[in-house]
Amino acid sequence: MDLQNESDIRGIAIDTKEYQANLTVSSIREIVAGIINWLQKSENKDRLTIGVGRDSRLSGPELKEAFIEELNDCGADVYDFGLATTPALFMSTQFSQFACDAGIMLTASHLPYYYNGVKIFSQNGGAEKEDITYILSHTEKKVGPSVGKVIEADLLSVYAKDLVEKIRTASEKNTEMPLAGFKIIVDAGNGAGGFFTKKVLQPLGADTSGSQFLEPDGNFPNHIPNPDNKEAMKSIQTAVLENKADLGVIFDTDVDRSAVVTKSGDVLNRNNLIAVLSRIILTEHPGTSIVTNSPTSGHLKEFIEALGGKQVRYISGYRNVINKALELNRTGVDTQLAIETSGHAAFKENYFLDDGAYVIAKILMLLPKLQAEGKTLESLITDLKQPLETQEVRFKLEAENYRTLGEKVIRDIAAIDISGWQVDPENEEGIRFYLTQPYGQGWFLLRMSLHEPLLVLQVENDEKGYIVPILEQIHQFLCQYPEVNQEKLLPLIEEPL
Repeated sequence: MDLQNESDIRGIAIDTKEYQANLTVSSIREIVAGIINWLQKSENKDRLTIGVGRDSRLSGPELKEAFIEELNDCGADVYDFGLATTPALFMSTQFSQFACDAGIMLTASHLPYYYNGVKIFSQNGGAEKEDITYILSHTEKKVGPSVGKVIEADLLSVYAKDLVEKIRTASEKNTEMPLAGFKIIVDAGNGAGGFFTKKVLQPLGADTSGSQFLEPDGNFPNHIPNPDNKEAMKSIQTAVLENKADLGVIFDTDVDRSAVVTKSGDVLNRNNLIAVLSRIILTEHPGTSIVTNSPTSGHLKEFIEALGGKQVRYISGYRNVINKALELNRTGVDTQLAIETSGHAAFKENYFLDDGAYVIAKILMLLPKLQAEGKTLESLITDLKQPLETQEVRFKLEAENYRTLGEKVIRDIAAIDISGWQVDPENEEGIRFYLTQPYGQGWFLLRMSLHEPLLVLQVENDEKGYIVPILEQIHQFLCQYPEVNQEKLLPLIEEPL
């Protein structure tokens, strides 16, 4: 089965004109056998208890039923959590009333409707890449001594209540409703995050009128449920301004990522969200390190260091940044936060679980204090300098062995000799250059896409008018490699921004 996607399983679950389904009921049965074999390697138990949940995808109900049926046939007891979120499924292994040996979430995050996937958690955390490899290669079925049982349970209410109590405890108002007087709207993108309004915000006293797209709908009719998508962010910005809200919250489909929009309509995602969370965590843990992925602004590093912290730029992939943070802590380097520009954020205090709802909880804990001091969320990052120009370009690699091609391009560009371009030695993914005159003041990063046959270029500059000359130089360099498709770059050079 060609279904591995790093530390997740993903595939086509619904036939389309272009794609034939490969994540089917039949393949689910093999995946279940692999999960049972994987768990029994480490669990010395006669009978396993496994929680299963799904997001709003159209294929979710059918795949969930197949999952549960096969788990039962293998002798496992199952909690059927129905509609759930990825972070909640991990917490089903920690909450004493469930104490699941594993939590299984059926989701493909923000991918199109015809995709689905499987995220797997044990009581020790998320499955790693090598665990998924084991699961997909050990699919021999072991029938249990007796058929397992199924218990339907409401996981989201338990998970939400835990968040509510944490926010109340952290609030300086010492009240059941620390968000009374705040208007906070949620955009769930028709994913699984609609629960946050009634089960978290309203019990804390917030007015949630104006919230949108809360009903689960696997067609995703309004916008892609993705905080890293411009259309999605424009939608929540508009809603915040039209409803005169104090805060807007947006989740991805399975709520492991989020972003916020402030009262003034400013977007806090990517570098800005990292900066807000860095200030919060450095106030609580002075001097801590913060792991990010590589495509972060040079100004973010300066911002974190000015607060007394240290940024560790690492390779992309939410499991990669989390694992780097775990490694640093094991070596005695206090590291409280691992976060990607995509919105995946994991706190040491929260099991290093990438949890979009917990990110929002950390911000909500702070809101009453900021209001009492006459401050805004934007005030937390007034010291974060913003680049004047940014540009991202993706180059399709049209070679059968595309990774070899991409890695060669990255190696070769390291030897380029252009005045004002200097290789950044503190970089662990692709290649990063500092830019100085005659190319303004900034940087660019060229790296392989984590999952697709692409080279990804990101450029930032603090001076206007330098992006196009930089792109022209990169275009000339890439002309040596005819299998690197430059169709996305050429219009930017021919029609300058």
